[in-house]
Amino acid sequence: MGRALIVCWSIIVSAGVNADVNPPSKLGVLSQAEALPDGFQEHFFDVPLAVRIDVNTQLLGDALVVLGRDETIRLLSFTDTQQSALPEAQRAQWLEQLARPVALGSCTSSCANGLVALHYNLQDSQLSILTDDAEYQGASAQYNSLPEGGSTGLIVQNQLNIARGGGSEASTAARYNVQASSSLGNWTQVASAELARTGEPDSPTYHSLNQLYGQREFAGNFLRVGYFTPDALGVYRRPRNFGASPDTTLGVMYGTSDSLAFNSTSPSTYPVYVTPSRQGLVEVYRDGVLIYSQAVASGLQTLDTRRLPGGIYPVQVRLIEDGQVTSTTEEVIYKPNNWRNADQPWRYSVFGGKRRQLFNNWGDDVQYDQGLTYGVLLNYLVHPRVILGADAQRVAQKMQYGSSIDWSLSDKISLYSNVYQTSDYGTGMDVQARYQYQSGSAMFSHSRSWLDTRNDIDYLDTVAIRPKNRYNGRTQNTALSITQRLSMTSSLTGRVSHSSGNTNGTGVDLSWLRRSTLFGSDVNWQVSLFDRPASISSGSQRNRGVDLSINLALGKPGGSLSASIGSRTSRDGERELNGSLGYNKVLDGDFFKSYSTSLTADSYGAGLSGATQFETRMLNGDAYAQRSSYNGEVSGGLNLSSTVAVGAGAVAASGSFYGGDGAMIVDLDSDIDNLVLRADDMGGSYGSALKPGRNIIPVGAYESGTVHFDFSGSDAHAASIQPPQTRYHLNKGAVAYQKVRVLKTLSVLGRIVDPQGRPMAGAHIQNHASSGVSEADGFFVLEMSESSPSLEIHHRGQPACSVLLDPAKHKRENNVLLVADIVCNPTSVRVAKGT
Repeated sequence: MGRALIVCWSIIVSAGVNADVNPPSKLGVLSQAEALPDGFQEHFFDVPLAVRIDVNTQLLGDALVVLGRDETIRLLSFTDTQQSALPEAQRAQWLEQLARPVALGSCTSSCANGLVALHYNLQDSQLSILTDDAEYQGASAQYNSLPEGGSTGLIVQNQLNIARGGGSEASTAARYNVQASSSLGNWTQVASAELARTGEPDSPTYHSLNQLYGQREFAGNFLRVGYFTPDALGVYRRPRNFGASPDTTLGVMYGTSDSLAFNSTSPSTYPVYVTPSRQGLVEVYRDGVLIYSQAVASGLQTLDTRRLPGGIYPVQVRLIEDGQVTSTTEEVIYKPNNWRNADQPWRYSVFGGKRRQLFNNWGDDVQYDQGLTYGVLLNYLVHPRVILGADAQRVAQKMQYGSSIDWSLSDKISLYSNVYQTSDYGTGMDVQARYQYQSGSAMFSHSRSWLDTRNDIDYLDTVAIRPKNRYNGRTQNTALSITQRLSMTSSLTGRVSHSSGNTNGTGVDLSWLRRSTLFGSDVNWQVSLFDRPASISSGSQRNRGVDLSINLALGKPGGSLSASIGSRTSRDGERELNGSLGYNKVLDGDFFKSYSTSLTADSYGAGLSGATQFETRMLNGDAYAQRSSYNGEVSGGLNLSSTVAVGAGAVAASGSFYGGDGAMIVDLDSDIDNLVLRADDMGGSYGSALKPGRNIIPVGAYESGTVHFDFSGSDAHAASIQPPQTRYHLNKGAVAYQKVRVLKTLSVLGRIVDPQGRPMAGAHIQNHASSGVSEADGFFVLEMSESSPSLEIHHRGQPACSVLLDPAKHKRENNVLLVADIVCNPTSVRVAKGT
């Protein structure tokens, strides 16, 4: 209510001034206030006013101030600082300096922070601060400044992936990976290591230290020193290359610093398709190591690439059905960061050093720990819609060359193409085009290569570079996918693909999807037709068939029932009928978050599958298992991840930390049972749920930001969150700390008067839960802690009195406490009487 009065009075005051006068900016507030209507001045002086503050014409934030009739101003608090680019430390300095009344006009004494003058403009409710470095400030900064004095912290992310196929020759593929980033001063340190089994028969347990380096960010550039694998940091589009990825290098890397994030939660721009004939699982390998696995049903579908690392890099996708690898494809994950600044057309990254393998048993140390490795990657922004790329690098004693073009022909049409060559290995090209129109989209892809892998080895350094079979000749893959919306409730999707060379065949998939209601519940219908190339799972015969499926949302939120029936080619090459029945449920439990189960039937018998997602305060993950209807073999997988943060004198572990270059440890103390808060980074990137106890939330790096705390969902509590928000400014890898208290509160409505019974306007009233300022008539409204019913009152910047309230002695309506006049004697402690 108080805030509403402040806003109303500000509007009325501004309107009154605009109607009568246009005072010069040099006029004092008393001269400006002469134009106010009779009786309005008492609502202008010694009461809280909403103003906008700037320092040397740069926005500092929106705030509440109190103007005095003696031409002074006092800053009470900042109310909104989201639009300000100035650091939080500067706001804290001015809040401290202006906490007591300071004279408007030229500064003659106590001119800290270089203060030259203060001016308040009544017309636009603007407080301007002028300092002695105003003329030395150049154009607005193009880069975020690093935290003043640096920052510290350590973030360790642990990930475990396990996948096992069925069958007598089945083996377990697994990986444990640890990635750590820390901050000391303005340097970021990065380390990563892993243990892995490739899933090959008699595979040993591999171990490696992948990275151990320090990195320093400058305005527009970065410097990396140490042991690392050169990546595409600094460029927007990395041209595709043949053969091995860059070797682990002991050296230096330097370039532009557009992209600083290690991971991206966005999906791959160009999706990865799989077309299993039967239910199975998909394993995704990068550099010969399992990085993700996913259970899949039969039919055309895309992989969930959101959990894969950001960047542009090749992966190997293995489809496993009934415990056997039925297909292996090479795909490219395409998750670049944005770049559209035409004022900086060049992006580059250069590296050089000695090839090294530390604590690594992947390759022959004698063979690989020798020689130099070096490279350069370039991007040039020809036009905001056209980006050219080129690279040249020496990897595994072979020179690699690549070129690319990224062309957005319009807002609806985009094209990306590569041409690449590696000495003694091969030459290739690819093109990917996307067309987005009003009722759908179309995507075309084509790749062609001329390879000679007859003399190649299985592994170059730590990277699996080819399938087991050797090949010499041309390979070609072409695909066209179209999605067409037929109406508001139905759509049609089609895909045609053709491959020749190492594998041969043409595949066609067509599906119709319709959304409707059944028995009062939402239901999705899908009819699919397919004709796919021969594979092991179809008895070396073309797999042709039809499938009808239905997904019914059950009455309560979070539950769904699915069923399907269809015809396909069996493993013996004969025609078979198949069907399935499944159930999926989303849970709100403290451990299990969802589960699903399905039963399948075909000519060989019945198959079962189940999956679940779970999360604790320490870790999160998912697990799945399948029993084959063909041979009864059981396969399954497990993915686990956890994050540990150390910093600001605190240590915490979390199972719900999903990215962020920095972290904040939050201790939540509440006297409300089963409380759940929301913590939202107002930069828009991250949001987290907070429970009583210790939590970790992700935050951004380099840019100063604000985390807001609020009650989750539509929950409403008579409570106060202290503080309701907190600012941060961190280096990458740094960790901040914040303690948050949630107190049960009462709304107090009362009036403050002096010993003579006169209203005390502009009195600053504070409690453990909140603070407020009295209006011109002495009335105030604020939230008061129910467990600590005391008020501290300051008037004109000086302590006035302390008041102890007894809620039982005052009239109470719902959650509002009505208090009679509070007589405030200076430096006294009073017990307010009941009404």
